[in-house]
Amino acid sequence: MKCVFVTVGTSFNELNERMSAQESLCIFKSLGYSRPTLQIGRGTVVPEPFSTEFFTLDVYRYKDSLQEDLQRPDLVISHAGAGSCLETLEKGKALVVVINEKLMNNHQLELAKQLHKEGHFFYCTCSMLPGLLQSMELSTLKCYPPGQPEKFSAFLDKVVGLQK
Repeated sequence: MKCVFVTVGTSFNELNERMSAQESLCIFKSLGYSRPTLQIGRGTVVPEPFSTEFFTLDVYRYKDSLQEDLQRPDLVISHAGAGSCLETLEKGKALVVVINEKLMNNHQLELAKQLHKEGHFFYCTCSMLPGLLQSMELSTLKCYPPGQPEKFSAFLDKVVGLQK
């Protein structure tokens, strides 16, 4: 049973909507994922959880920690928050980062572009997500070197203009 975990952080209605749409659920099924779990934050789009004999959609707003949810999945789909990305990469999970185009001064996009360029994950916008899920080759992703948060921190400082 392959699992996928989707995390939106605080709120990302467009991603909640896209991930719970029939099109996405069909794509998950076609790729062999039978257990998507959606962390929806305080979003106003609240998908209805359901379970059938071969497919279960779990939905929740928040937990104290995402540790358990990041242990299980074969694939993580995440908003582009630095913490969520780093935590997922350090667990060695395949990662797709979805950029929230509605955020102003989007430093998330710069972070996503750099880590994608280094081969650590795929990234896209909500509208591009279904196509990416169907075409991506997870075996091409490179492991992120664990235990180097200072490098990640220095990169973030550079991206947001705190360091040259």
